[in-house]
Amino acid sequence: MPIPAPRQTAERTGPVVARALQILGAFTPDRRALTLSELSRHAGLPVSTVHRLASELVAWGALERDADGCYHIGLRLWEIGSLAPRGLGLREAALPYLEDLSQVTRENVQLAVREGTEVVFVERIAGSKAVPVLTRVGGRFALTATGVGLVLLAHAPDEVREQVLAGPITRYTERTMTDPRHLRAALADTRARGYAVSDRQVTMDALSVAAPVHDALGNVVAAVSLVVHYGSAAPRTLAPLLRTSARAISRALPPDRRRRRDGGAAG
Repeated sequence: MPIPAPRQTAERTGPVVARALQILGAFTPDRRALTLSELSRHAGLPVSTVHRLASELVAWGALERDADGCYHIGLRLWEIGSLAPRGLGLREAALPYLEDLSQVTRENVQLAVREGTEVVFVERIAGSKAVPVLTRVGGRFALTATGVGLVLLAHAPDEVREQVLAGPITRYTERTMTDPRHLRAALADTRARGYAVSDRQVTMDALSVAAPVHDALGNVVAAVSLVVHYGSAAPRTLAPLLRTSARAISRALPPDRRRRRDGGAAG
């Protein structure tokens, strides 16, 4: 019996889509421009396949090719990604309060959500003389090291928290907490006092304080943080600013987000 047309289409399309995603997945913050051979190597696909699919991705706008023949992620992907409701509505609601916090403190202000077992940064405003940070908008980071990550992990479902604490836990500095017992205590403190402190856990010159953003049902859907030079301010003096900003963002969340019960992957 002949195979129905829809199934034939799915069988032809599936592997092609998977290969196209492999090509897009070859790009990282450290690999923003790739030649055809580099793209082939990092994607794990033959050069001929990459050449054909990359041409189609360039035509659609997912990739761009410069005068030297290197491929870059195209603006079309940024346009599509900016429509993600969990990032878009949250960012738009939060941005006025993030800007106010930035103006008051002149420090780094960050907004993040949880995606699985990682932090994804939705927005970041850099202070004029603030400490350099390793994060970027759209970038991912471990839940166990940053202030926003500790907030999101503290309020994540039990199964997510246990998965993260089971390791491996990345060490960034000599101050990074990697002992699950110490992390459990820090997460309990975060829940009890309403904010998290990351003390030189990512870089030895930075301290971060973060507070949770709630929806109307009490779910923690995001976290907002200040990242300052270590020694420039005590966490207890920064915490009220963070908690006030987080409450304001919570009240400003769009109605469709405030009605969500599952809290998404932001935990």
